[in-house]
Amino acid sequence: MEPGAGPGPGFHVRTYGCQMNVHDSEKIANLLVHAGWTQEPDDEQSDLLIVNTCSIREKAEHRLYSDLGGLRAWRARRAGRLVGVGGCVAQQVGDGLLARFPQVDFVFGTHTLRLLPALVAAAAEGRRRAETAESSDLERFELPARHPSLERATPGRAYLTVMEGCDMFCSFCIVPITRGREISRPAPSVVREAEALAAGGVVEITLLGQTVNAYGRQERRRGAEGAPSFASLLRRLAAIPGLRRIRYTSPHPIFFDDDLIAVHGELEALCPHVHLPLQSGSDAVLAAMRRRYRADDLRRLVARLRAARPDLALTTDLIVGFPGESEADFAETLALVGELGFADSYAFKYSPRVGTAAAGRGGSVPERVAQERLEALQALQRGLTLAYHRSRVGGSTEVLVEGPSSRSRREGRVGQLSGRDPWHRVVNLPAESFAAARPGDLVPVRIAEATPHSLIAEAL
Repeated sequence: MEPGAGPGPGFHVRTYGCQMNVHDSEKIANLLVHAGWTQEPDDEQSDLLIVNTCSIREKAEHRLYSDLGGLRAWRARRAGRLVGVGGCVAQQVGDGLLARFPQVDFVFGTHTLRLLPALVAAAAEGRRRAETAESSDLERFELPARHPSLERATPGRAYLTVMEGCDMFCSFCIVPITRGREISRPAPSVVREAEALAAGGVVEITLLGQTVNAYGRQERRRGAEGAPSFASLLRRLAAIPGLRRIRYTSPHPIFFDDDLIAVHGELEALCPHVHLPLQSGSDAVLAAMRRRYRADDLRRLVARLRAARPDLALTTDLIVGFPGESEADFAETLALVGELGFADSYAFKYSPRVGTAAAGRGGSVPERVAQERLEALQALQRGLTLAYHRSRVGGSTEVLVEGPSSRSRREGRVGQLSGRDPWHRVVNLPAESFAAARPGDLVPVRIAEATPHSLIAEAL
């Protein structure tokens, strides 16, 4: 079959993990459609199943192994079915997955997406392979243009990879092992993709990188000619006609320079939302985590960001139960989170990862204590989120419509539409008042009500 020549055998991708993995699954789907495969909505209609894995926490890795165990029966129900495993666990374990799970036909890492069609073809001929070599070749960023038959899960919105890898080696984090060292995509390539997205109707892009605001850092260190800063890249992207919103994730606090802080007050297209991973409010824990900043550094950074953009919404990541975390350390985290007033946070119990410095650290926090701390932190955040939402009532905003709200999907009727505003808050809209709105549309609204999880809007 000619690549992309029409309906072919079906594939489905299961995705675990972060936005980077979600975007990698989009790239996987695009490569397979170009190779003549047809994307299916579920496993049962598929001849090929790709499991795109996450290893940031132990729970996600265990879920993969449980899934793979269950795929023996899936393969047995139809002759010729294939299973591939990609993503961070694949990068970490490699051909160990082939040895442990005979139902797995091929394995590919985070640097070898381009090899996927060849791996599938080899598997169809009975040749099992693992390709997980780390690569610094910029060619890994250059993938085929999005196939015209491939629909977007979120019309009007797209992810755009600008850099990969991390050189920070925080003591709890497996990313430098699974994603490799920092490498930034050349700015002309980023701009060309953004222009193509805008020409195709995308109005909002999210720039992706493990330490996204370190973009170009290593290239400038090596004296690469014309290697731009992250702030200058944002300025170039903001000038593209049709791009109404630009977001980025996830930054590292130490890479917010003066210029990056300033562009938050300068660029209309740059959304008034920053996801600022805090991890802990205790200087002792931050030092043990190798985060390279203190609580006061975060206070100063937040003050400068809010001075540049007073309406800025901040969200964060937090870890509780890190080895050695005392009650006093946790109290400092609660205090700092309350002081900085995050609009939302993503809090997790520490999960030891093999190969990280913290995995062998003493002073483990009992599971019961870690759970209590997590619940206390989440309770604090619920109050902060509701307070932030209430502060928005009566104001106007613009919502990028995504489709029916989660409640409408549960009830099987379109009573509400849902989308995101520039501050990255979920906004629900009464469907009868926005009957003409379609996924991908930007609609002006007035915030009428606040709930703990979302805003409720009405037509202007």
